[in-house]
This record gives sequence, C-alpha cells and structure tokens, in this order.
Amino acid sequence: MARSNEARLTQRVCKLTGARAAELGDRVQALWGGYGELRRVELEGAQRETVVVKHVTPPHERELGGDARALRSHRRKLRSYAVELAFYRNYAARCSDACRVPALIHGCADDGGFLFVLEDLDAAGFPGRSRQASDAEIHAGLEWLAAFHAQFLHTVPEGLWKVGSYWHLGARPDELARLDSRALQRAAPLIDARLNQARFQTLVHGDAKLANFCFAKDPAHIAAVDFQYVGGGVGVKDVAYFLSSCLTSEQCAARVPGYLEVYFRALGARVANDQRAPVVDSSALENEWRALFPWAWVDFHRFFLGWAPAEASRDRYSNDLTHALLAALP
Repeated sequence: MARSNEARLTQRVCKLTGARAAELGDRVQALWGGYGELRRVELEGAQRETVVVKHVTPPHERELGGDARALRSHRRKLRSYAVELAFYRNYAARCSDACRVPALIHGCADDGGFLFVLEDLDAAGFPGRSRQASDAEIHAGLEWLAAFHAQFLHTVPEGLWKVGSYWHLGARPDELARLDSRALQRAAPLIDARLNQARFQTLVHGDAKLANFCFAKDPAHIAAVDFQYVGGGVGVKDVAYFLSSCLTSEQCAARVPGYLEVYFRALGARVANDQRAPVVDSSALENEWRALFPWAWVDFHRFFLGWAPAEASRDRYSNDLTHALLAALP
C-alpha cells in the first residue's frame, strides 16, 4: 500500500473510531485474488486499542480485458463483499456468544471497493488459529455452527446470497463445465435442487473452513470471520465443508459419524431452548439434514473436482461417497 494511501486510511480510521492517532500494523492477510488486504491498526485515545481494517480494492472491469470467465469471477467477488457488508449491518447483532462474530465498527462501499473496520478478535480474547484441528477445536467449530444455524433457522436471506456457499452450482458454471464425470455433470442440478428445496432452511456461513475460526485459550470458546458467502441453505453444507477442512480423506470414514453426532446434539439442544415461535420439530429437522449430509458433501466435491481435479481425484472418501450417491439416483 502506497504511503499516501496509508496516510488517508489511518486518517479515516481515526475519524471513524474517535482516535487521536492511528498506526497501521502488519498485514494480517491478503484478500483472495489480490483484491485488498486486512491490516491491524493500533489506536491512541480511542475506546479500543486496536481494530482490524478490511480494505477491498478491486481492479476495474476494463483491466480484465473482456475475458468472460474473469468477469464472472470479478463480479462474484464484488457481490460477496456487498453480502458481507449486509451481514454485518443487518444480521451479526443477532449472533450470541455461542456463535461469536466480530463487531462492525464501520462498513461502507468505498470508491469501487469496500471498507470494513472490525473488532480485533485477537484483542477480544480469540488469538488462536489452527492449521491442524484438535478434537476439542472440531467440537467447538461444530458447536458454533449448530448455534448459528439454530439462530437463523427459517430466516429469509434478504441482501445475502439466496443460496449460500461459494461453491453453489449457480455461481460455478466454469467448474461444472470442466468436470470429467458426465454422470456427475448430469446429476449436479438434481443435487443442487434437493439441497435448495429442503423443508428446513437457515443461513449458512458459506465458507466455514478451519482457517476462518479464531480460538480462545480454552478451545471451547470460538469466533468466526469471513462472511462473504453467507446465505440460505441447509446447515449440513457448512458441516460437510468444515469437516473436510479438518480431516484427511483417510480420517473421514472413521471420524465423520461421531462428529455428526456432536453437531446434531448441539443443534437439537439449541432448537429446544429457543423461545422464538414457531416451535420447530427438531426430530424432523435432524432427520432431513442427516439424510442430506452426503448430498451436501458431494455438492462441494463436485465443485472441487472442477476446480482442482488432480487434488480432488485423490480424495478417496469423497469419491466413494459420490459414486454411492450417483448409483442410488433414479
């Protein structure tokens, strides 16, 4: 980031937070595709000592040279940041400590991009990141997802993706076209429809991989970030993707059934304790989502086979699940 841009950014952060002075810290991470970055900002004279700034600075469409695939990807990314802004503005306040998210201090569309000033979760007591999840961390992630899905059960995703998750079929025609499996290509719309027409719908995080969770010293306490692909869907879409990000293919057959029990126990408890009307038939909810779990797993694997076929083809668990599902279709 050029020094003049850094100076303008720190001035804006001072104004938005009421700080006397602000200093940009190290880059937390780059945004996907070179669309900006996250920076931690140290504040003086403000209520908070630090904030995290997510500054989205995308290229202009003319820089993409008219490539149809690049334009689709670009517009999908821009839509994702608009969705994230809508989530933080209109939905995040409904998240309890059981599905903790960072507070939005300021968010706006910003000169063709977006600016988010967010609570620093490290300072809030969630400094831990995990590359290889422990059993306790996986339990915590599933508990977070259960609380989130129960909180937003039957919520209409206004301003969000109608179908949540970054891999949903309507957003990924290029990956579908690249599939080697003609049987999976033909089945993809049926799988998509089965998931989208389920009786019980909620909001799904849409990118609930291990890297998007932040842990406290006690791994039972957890928060989540990155809500670019939040939208409508069945909760097991998040569960399948989360577990696939935590477990190797070799671990899945032995460990996925037990982790599903953890998720559904937590979901049932959250739904049972929810005082909102109408009363949810928790048995029907669990039965439907259990039956849809392999459909959700295969739905993501369909995208992965089109996006990174060499890697996806080595995933024996996912390939076996896909073959079994395709064989059972009429």
